[in-house]
Amino acid sequence: MVGTPAMIGKLVVVGVGLIGGSCAMALRRAGAVGEIVGVGRTQHNLDVALARGIIDRGCTLASAWTREAADADVVLLAAPVAQFPALFRALAGAVGPATVITDAGSTKQDVIDAAHANLGPAASRFVAGHPIAGTEHTGAAAAFPELFAGRSVILAPTANTAPAAAATITAMWTACGARVGVLSPARHDAIFAAVSHLPHVLAFTLVADLAARPDAATYFEHAASGFRDFTRIAGGSPEMWRDIALANRSALLEELDRYGAALAHARTLLAAGDSDALAALFTQASIARRDWERQRQQPVARDGD
Repeated sequence: MVGTPAMIGKLVVVGVGLIGGSCAMALRRAGAVGEIVGVGRTQHNLDVALARGIIDRGCTLASAWTREAADADVVLLAAPVAQFPALFRALAGAVGPATVITDAGSTKQDVIDAAHANLGPAASRFVAGHPIAGTEHTGAAAAFPELFAGRSVILAPTANTAPAAAATITAMWTACGARVGVLSPARHDAIFAAVSHLPHVLAFTLVADLAARPDAATYFEHAASGFRDFTRIAGGSPEMWRDIALANRSALLEELDRYGAALAHARTLLAAGDSDALAALFTQASIARRDWERQRQQPVARDGD
């Protein structure tokens, strides 16, 4: 309805990259936000965001950016997780009494600990979140409003989280077209160590190993679709994935040990020439992969469907 107030009157996005920029674009397209302010490290990226209409105005982290939080309805932190403690400290005395703060980080226990340690009374209005969407591209130029359509967003509220704040962030991501679920912080980090953080470490490590060989150019010259598909995510932000790996290192080390044992088992079968066992292992994996792909392609259920 024309004239209906937006769900979020003012949104401050710290980190107007793929995730933060796409969220802003999706909310604007849905008519769910009024004013969008972008905050970032470089003026160039903010200029790109302005030129694309992602934000209404921008300011760098070197400026007095926290003034924008005083009357913000929502502050979204979409920066590398290693920056969060400093961002929380900056926001602690700046946010308004009703401002809700949320994040888009890939780890949750460390982020929640940092929020509780640095946000002061505003910590009850912090809602830990993780949109399960992305590409290997970065920056405002990579953002697009359909990124979250039909995708999952995980929230990890704690006993300290104000229900009204959680409801605001649930509504925000729903307006972006996402499906919102809830996990405990520890469960979230354990799961994503296995299905996200480990694959990134493997992809980065394989590419780095090949690149370090004296005849690396020959290997890359002959690499085809299998290598491309397996290593696509190694084109992502090294800074971001370094921070994620370190932030979730306990769970990630467990997954690396588990995967190492699985590789050692596969090596044993290969060394023994055990054709039947290798076929069984590959068949089990192939069936599981196809089943997962079919489940991903199921239509998203909506209210009334």
